[in-house]
Amino acid sequence: MLVHALIREDGTVGADELYTVANTLGMSDQQVRLCVKRLVTEGRFTHEGRGRKAELHATTDTLHALAPNADFLRHAFQQDAGLAPWDGVWHLAAFAVPEAARTARDALRETLVHLGGAPLQGGLYVCANAWEPYVEEAAHRLGAHSALTLLTTTDLRRGDTQEPAELARLLWPLREIADRYDRLSRITRPRLTRLTGPAALSPATLLTIAVELAAELTRAMEPDPLLPPQLLPHPWPGTRARELVARCWAALHERDQGETRPALFRLYADITREAAGRAAH
Repeated sequence: MLVHALIREDGTVGADELYTVANTLGMSDQQVRLCVKRLVTEGRFTHEGRGRKAELHATTDTLHALAPNADFLRHAFQQDAGLAPWDGVWHLAAFAVPEAARTARDALRETLVHLGGAPLQGGLYVCANAWEPYVEEAAHRLGAHSALTLLTTTDLRRGDTQEPAELARLLWPLREIADRYDRLSRITRPRLTRLTGPAALSPATLLTIAVELAAELTRAMEPDPLLPPQLLPHPWPGTRARELVARCWAALHERDQGETRPALFRLYADITREAAGRAAH
């Protein structure tokens, strides 16, 4: 998360920034070196130079992998602004991958959960959003597309439960997800106070705050299926938490002079600005 958060708009990460922010967050140089070594070995980054003068270059696959997360964040802010109302359609995916392809089967199952799916029966998952492009892309990548079945319905029942909000409470751990957003709000408020206060903040401090916010936002949103507001308790703590984060990103973007601007600054600021602009219209 630290390395990804520091990717600049040209796809590079400066080792000096990486070590400085890591040290501020309580990580040792050895932890950073091991992390960098692993990322390079896995083919996610290439590496030039030595020590703090080195520079990492994100591969095309690494940059591509960050795009879906931006899509989900954008969708979340659209929901918060009332711009993505639910059409009452449930989206289902079913698969029957043989034991011989267990690795692909497990990876597809994990992907469906990551995309907001909840298990209904063995090999059958449901989502409240139109996830088909993401599911098909994953199935193709895993070589399991021929075993995948996609369908939609407006008539979903589990036992005697048919009311959509009740189904959502049965299928997804909403209390746990809400607790994560409450934590995000608690962590965000004091950082917003610092960012909007009169005191000067160094570039390293701004980067550190950005990484902390990105990590906590990821922690909150990864298990969140991004259910439409119609299916959630009111008030939903995710809406408030993301609003606080949006204000932080705006303040970060305003304070940043662009010298070593991570792509994250622009990406998150653009997403929150887009949502605000659409809501105003």
